[in-house]
Amino acid sequence: MQEDGKVVDGSLLGDANGLEPGTGRQKESGKWQRPRFTRKALMRCCLVKWIIASTGPKEQDGEYSSDSDLELSTVRHQPEGLEQLQAQTKFTKKELQSLYRGFKNECPSGLVDEETFKTIYSQFFPQGDATTYAHFLFNAFDLDRNGSIRFEDFVIGLSVLLRGSVTEKLNWAFNLYDINKDGYITKEEMLLIMKSIYDMMGRYTYPSVRDEAPSEHVEKFFQKMDRNRDGVVTIEEFIETCQKDENIMNSMQLFENVI
Repeated sequence: MQEDGKVVDGSLLGDANGLEPGTGRQKESGKWQRPRFTRKALMRCCLVKWIIASTGPKEQDGEYSSDSDLELSTVRHQPEGLEQLQAQTKFTKKELQSLYRGFKNECPSGLVDEETFKTIYSQFFPQGDATTYAHFLFNAFDLDRNGSIRFEDFVIGLSVLLRGSVTEKLNWAFNLYDINKDGYITKEEMLLIMKSIYDMMGRYTYPSVRDEAPSEHVEKFFQKMDRNRDGVVTIEEFIETCQKDENIMNSMQLFENVI
């Protein structure tokens, strides 16, 4: 699958030659090197593309108006102060201004709902069915489970996914897989998430993905993670297994292709 001029690899396991899935970036000394997130890299994120696309000409030219505080004061739903969000995230003030301006244009109420997520991902993955994945991803952002996401929660989640530490990303991934939010991941939950990703992009990746691939990957991952064989994976088991298994860590990079 071609996306922004690159081939998106549908495999969930690391390449035997030490390449990250979908990126073609060589690891150095056998360890994955976290990429630097430039504006261009940020624009590979579907949610960021969606927001930036609605900013005005000045914003696209990299200029930021001095009336951002005025804009913040006139919107119906006012976010927390930029300084506080800057402290809570790894975005710069200018990045937050850019994200907020686009968010306000797309969601004048200051809130984004699940249908918006489904629309975003159906636009970026038109050849697949993104409905289920968008539903699961929305629930991972919607921490208070009220059916809408505030700008603050949106950018805090994006910051973790795009610039968080390994542990922060793994915590976020656990929350995504824990569909019913009971603090455990079952094999059924893991399979539902994996199938939703393949439904969205798997059949159009290179190399092509077999229909049984999601089940095979889940079986392999779950056996490694469920260390005490009680049929569920705790967050401690999830993080410990992922950090010790290079193949699983490589597979986590798939999120950078489908966020």
